[in-house]
Amino acid sequence: MANKTAARQTGLKVAALCIGLVVALAGLEILSTAWLTIRDGRYTPARELFATSRNTYIQDITGSGSSNCRYVDTMFPHPYLAFVHHRDDPCGVPSANDIGMLGDNYPVARNPDRYVILLAGGSVASQISQLVQPGRRSFIEEELNRHYVSPTGKPFLVLNGGLGAWKQPQQLILLAIYGDFIDAVVTLDGYNEQHLIQPGLKVRFEMPGANYLGVNPIIAKDGFGSLAVSWFMGRISGWLGTGLTSHSHAAYLLASALASKPADDGSGFGAKTYSEMMSLPSDITNSASTYMDWQIAQYAKYIRVMDVTARDFGIKSMFFLQPVPAVDKTLTPEESRATPDLKYGERYVEIVRRLLALRERNIEVRSLLDVFKDEKETIYSDDIHPKRDLMDSRGYSLMAARMAQEMAGTWGWRTKPQQ
Repeated sequence: MANKTAARQTGLKVAALCIGLVVALAGLEILSTAWLTIRDGRYTPARELFATSRNTYIQDITGSGSSNCRYVDTMFPHPYLAFVHHRDDPCGVPSANDIGMLGDNYPVARNPDRYVILLAGGSVASQISQLVQPGRRSFIEEELNRHYVSPTGKPFLVLNGGLGAWKQPQQLILLAIYGDFIDAVVTLDGYNEQHLIQPGLKVRFEMPGANYLGVNPIIAKDGFGSLAVSWFMGRISGWLGTGLTSHSHAAYLLASALASKPADDGSGFGAKTYSEMMSLPSDITNSASTYMDWQIAQYAKYIRVMDVTARDFGIKSMFFLQPVPAVDKTLTPEESRATPDLKYGERYVEIVRRLLALRERNIEVRSLLDVFKDEKETIYSDDIHPKRDLMDSRGYSLMAARMAQEMAGTWGWRTKPQQ
């Protein structure tokens, strides 16, 4: 009898514990949902929050959260380009080519059957020149072949030379390595570069994106112990974004906390050395105007060197400064939610103004700032990328049309008769 009573009491305790745990988890979920609703000004399903916590470029690469692979797991260190993608299991990108870019393999000699254009830049440059739908080519290549005749009479071929978080001088380095087999080089950039021109940042313009530290974690974490902890936390964060937990607002907050990079005190040898390498002297950084002048001058320098390099290769070059949500676009409510910080707009306009002055030196710099000025519908899906559903994208189509028009008009390409 005593044994039965003890077993019953144990069962009641376990049941009470389970009920208490369920109530606690339910309460946590309710509080998390309420806090996120207040923060965003509207209710957003947790699965949508997991998806929108990454920009569309990252969603494309990682499968919109359908796998446990993080973006950094798709990347590989490159000795000259800082970081590229790989195609090895389990987290590789199937469309990664022989040098880690997304798209056609890079040849090793001029292609007599195509007029080859290398389009370099960050993730926007990558998306406009990617092959994303079977049987179709990229936005920019299709636009060129639809409307214009190349100087050789051969079809245009656009090679993707863009990658998420890339910025100058990665475009310059790419051209220096692979520029001897192309007919023209075009860049589409500006947004990633402007991040390095923020007063108070105090770092060199050429500092690579944070992905560099992701593929070189010993520098970032300075030690295998910290590296293991970081890897484990990243895995948990990725797991929370899949399956049943992807519907939980509490899981979303936990994943966000785990994925956040902890403060780095720079005390480790690797971290300290990297910080010193990427720092500028105080006589430049102490003045906001001096720092901005210095950084924009570096940006202009890399464009000038690309222009000289292209001339040496005997190829054409053109440099497009990309549109941004903060300038010349009336944002829809959806765009405003995706782009809460527009303070960089004035700085970006000034950067573009100064770089356009390079045209006085016969360097073909073009601004795309006004390409969406008459668009009233939603163009941007996040802080910089136009909405895209395979090859259906109003934003990328408008950009491709404008870029092709500028190239054709400047370089004297014939227009194809339209039926």
